Amino acid sequence: MPHNPFGAGRAIVRPNASAAFHRTIWRWHFWAGLLVAPILLMLSLTGAIYLFNDELNDAFYPELRFVAPHDTNVPMSRMIEAALTAYPGSASRVDMPDTGDRSAVVFVQPTEGPPRRVAVDPGTGHVLGSVVYDRTLVGWADAMHRSILMGVFGERLVELAVSWALVLLVTGVILWWPRGRFTAAGTLWPRTSGRGRRFWRDLHGPVGVWTVALIGFLIVTGLPWAGVSGPLIHRVGAALGVGYPPSFRQYNIPHSMPMKAALGDVPWTLEDAPLPRSRMPHSAMPAMSGEHADHGPEMPGATHDPAVIRGTDRVTGILRTHGWSGSYRLFLPKGADGVYTVFTYPDRPVGQKTLYIDRYSFRQIGPEVHYAEYGIVGRAVESGVQLHMGNYFGRANQLLMLIPCIAIWVLTFSGVAMWWKRRPAGRVGAPPALSGARVGGLLLSLVVAGIALPLFGMSLVVIGVLDRALLWGRRRVAIEQA
Repeated sequence: MPHNPFGAGRAIVRPNASAAFHRTIWRWHFWAGLLVAPILLMLSLTGAIYLFNDELNDAFYPELRFVAPHDTNVPMSRMIEAALTAYPGSASRVDMPDTGDRSAVVFVQPTEGPPRRVAVDPGTGHVLGSVVYDRTLVGWADAMHRSILMGVFGERLVELAVSWALVLLVTGVILWWPRGRFTAAGTLWPRTSGRGRRFWRDLHGPVGVWTVALIGFLIVTGLPWAGVSGPLIHRVGAALGVGYPPSFRQYNIPHSMPMKAALGDVPWTLEDAPLPRSRMPHSAMPAMSGEHADHGPEMPGATHDPAVIRGTDRVTGILRTHGWSGSYRLFLPKGADGVYTVFTYPDRPVGQKTLYIDRYSFRQIGPEVHYAEYGIVGRAVESGVQLHMGNYFGRANQLLMLIPCIAIWVLTFSGVAMWWKRRPAGRVGAPPALSGARVGGLLLSLVVAGIALPLFGMSLVVIGVLDRALLWGRRRVAIEQA
């Protein structure tokens, strides 16, 4: 596998070790780029769209996003009731705005049709309209970015492509590294006199080396969301006590549900944290079966229970006594032992806090949880997430993260142009395999990466088996023809 990744190529020749090493790195870079480039283009495009999600939504739906400034809000129960009157069904969550000129959003699962995000004027309680998130540009970009609209298979494909992008970065830096006399032109910036393939090579190298750190940052901070690597990071963090706060362990009772499964959209650190449960009074127990009997295909936590909806007014009163103001997300309890869950999700994660309230007694369950109580892994990931999405330091953060998105397109097209100009007619034109390459360090790095990223490791095993099989097949043919 080290000298001949992906098998196909011209006859193996025997040059000196340095040339063999360089050619091996080139082959890995070539094949990795050829296989993952389409997905990387999609990720950079959809990521660039999502960087400006608020700006795009404001531009496309101003009538749903902005309201006349107001000093006081109507009771939250009125907002929910208004949303359910306009779109009969069940409500799961309410997002309160940060400023007085923004709408609140009630998440509704209508009796018929897809989930809707209903905009409500907090000052008047009037419904402004609704959107189906997946049918918006930002919603489409979000879904494409996660799974290319192919469900779990698409999620795994995206994760695999992102993992192989790390190989592209490492091999790209090795190929860029000057092997002879250093000249800044063509190494740190393109030569103005370049033509043809030389122009594209001079563009490819400098753009790559100036943006490799930012592209690598996007990859590393995106992996915690991945379907295989993400849960692994969660489990390691929980086992070492450096993930969600230790105070959550008291809720880890039989039948406790992880917060992500129960609520759908929570801070990364709390996704696997067990959700506490309300202490159900005996008088409520007979009603338990009735509450679950007719909910149908609802959102996580969706309910139409009038008592739960009225209870949101008491919850908002409790929040005021705790000094909560501005933007927060309130999730309604689902089921007889559900809880009201409230958390803030500011652009800077240091302001994150979470509160649980019993649906019957309206007492606080456990302590109010703050970002400072997260473990080191949780704090690092939360900070990386906000930087990844361009939230942490405003417009400058958005523009900084836009740079690697643009760079990926430049690198992809310049790489394709270089390949096309050197490709023999009618052939793939992969760099030929050379024997004698000393790549022990590279192989060790790949093994370590394969252990840390299981999906990537599995792909390495498959490639290794295919490579050996192709090599064995060519040798058999050569022996039979001799």
